[in-house]
Amino acid sequence: MRGGWWRALLAALLGVAAEALAGWLLRRRREGSAVREALFFPSRATCVEALLAEEGLAPPRPCACPLPHQESPLSRLLARLLSARSSLDLCVFAFSSPQLRRAVVLLHQRRVRVRVVTDADYMALKGSQIGILREVVLLFIGIQVRHDQETGYMHNKFVIIDKKVLITGSLNWTTQAIQNNRENVVITDDKVFVNIFLAEFEKIWEDYNPTNYTFFTN
Repeated sequence: MRGGWWRALLAALLGVAAEALAGWLLRRRREGSAVREALFFPSRATCVEALLAEEGLAPPRPCACPLPHQESPLSRLLARLLSARSSLDLCVFAFSSPQLRRAVVLLHQRRVRVRVVTDADYMALKGSQIGILREVVLLFIGIQVRHDQETGYMHNKFVIIDKKVLITGSLNWTTQAIQNNRENVVITDDKVFVNIFLAEFEKIWEDYNPTNYTFFTN
């Protein structure tokens, strides 16, 4: 009896230890797969054609341009954006980067739902990519774009991928900012922050509903 009692106790202790170990390993796995990344600009000009090849504008063979074919903050940002599978919600002040525009168009072609919120004044400037996004035709539907009609700027700069990953920081989506400015971008899948920014995007999206615009004339 005494030996049986010790064996039962030992088995119970081993079971508890195994469960604790499994829980620890699961937590470590989750922590290891967490998205936590920081990008700092300016970004050296590099070739990003391999990332954008599916758009149909890149040459069929490896790009032979003289730009370095290596990783850069821009290429890492593009790769993260192109990981979207279901949705891309973009809130951006200035948008004139052709490479980032091509990435957004490529996602639209992949049937990813793309929504863009931007600033009315800056979308009208020469070089803005917003007009091109609106004209993109896929099943007769262009990319959804809404803008402010306020006296202040719509100065936000953040992206939410698949409602799971947040990209935010000081970076405007312009060639000037990417190649010349000291900028930062933080990427995280922390649910708390993702949900806060997602709620803010939905609020802005509804606030900027075209049915509420008042400054246009017939």
